[in-house]
Amino acid sequence: MAKTLSDWLAHLEGLHPKGQGGIELGLTRVVRVKAQLAQAQHCPVIIVGGTNGKGSTCAYLEAIYRQSGYRTGCYTSPHLLAYSERVRVDGVPVADDLLCDAFAKVEAARHAAGEVALTYFEFGTLAAWEVFARQQVDVAILEVGLGGRLDAVNAYEPDCAIVTGIALDHTDWLGATREAIGFEKAGIYRAGKPAICADPEPPQSLLDRATEIGANLRRINRDFAVRSLPTNWALSLPDLTLENLPLPALRGEYQLRNAAAVLVAVHELADRLPVSADAIRLGVRQARLHGRFEIASERPRVILDVAHNPHAMAGQPRNLDATQCAAHTLAVVH
Repeated sequence: MAKTLSDWLAHLEGLHPKGQGGIELGLTRVVRVKAQLAQAQHCPVIIVGGTNGKGSTCAYLEAIYRQSGYRTGCYTSPHLLAYSERVRVDGVPVADDLLCDAFAKVEAARHAAGEVALTYFEFGTLAAWEVFARQQVDVAILEVGLGGRLDAVNAYEPDCAIVTGIALDHTDWLGATREAIGFEKAGIYRAGKPAICADPEPPQSLLDRATEIGANLRRINRDFAVRSLPTNWALSLPDLTLENLPLPALRGEYQLRNAAAVLVAVHELADRLPVSADAIRLGVRQARLHGRFEIASERPRVILDVAHNPHAMAGQPRNLDATQCAAHTLAVVH
């Protein structure tokens, strides 16, 4: 039996033939072990999908609900420095011993379920839920790893689902067109539940899927709108207008769309998770996330960003202009 977190992570990498970096989409394995663990959903669940902006969206949700006094559980991927960054409770990466205990439970369950060969991400997803249940979080925020319909987090039932935007990425698994990818992303929507889309021009496949299952679709520029001003911004809903909202601390032209989608989700879940206007403003202003156009130093100015696909890279020149970088900029791409 593995003892340390590093031991466990090495074990996880060898469980499935594809290893840590491999991908095998599908819910059969994770649902089987989830049932063996008898995992029950004890709190509202928000699932966040999309090509880019998932991490930022999760950070806004986490910050707003924390400001409202709720105990938050947030599961994201990948990590930058340490695996525990993926599993946060109240905004803090959980301790190694909690992760190890959760891994041990998942390991026992996968054996009991018939030696299920979980992938690295599937194992981690099940373990994250074990941590959240033990810590008795008030809301669980789950970020899709890849796609949506067949991603491990989709084994859980969202009370609200957000798709941030849709662009070409992971085409070997999701399809070579926005229509194909949009169908996969829309797989996190549920009948009768809020289904939020922050893409200004969503593919028809996403719209059709939402209609087909009877999801309560909320689209930017149709059901909610953003008005950007030099020092603040406003969000308009059919039954509510929020004025003088602080500009997000997270940089990038797309951040207002991400933040707006979050506020729509918060509004939709207000009956179960009421929040104050002050909590919303503080959460938007204080949300932080490493590696998202993050200014690591000023002299010299060093900016770190995890942009890793054409859609994300296309916005970089505008982001650089907005931060008034020097005319001569050196880009280091890993």
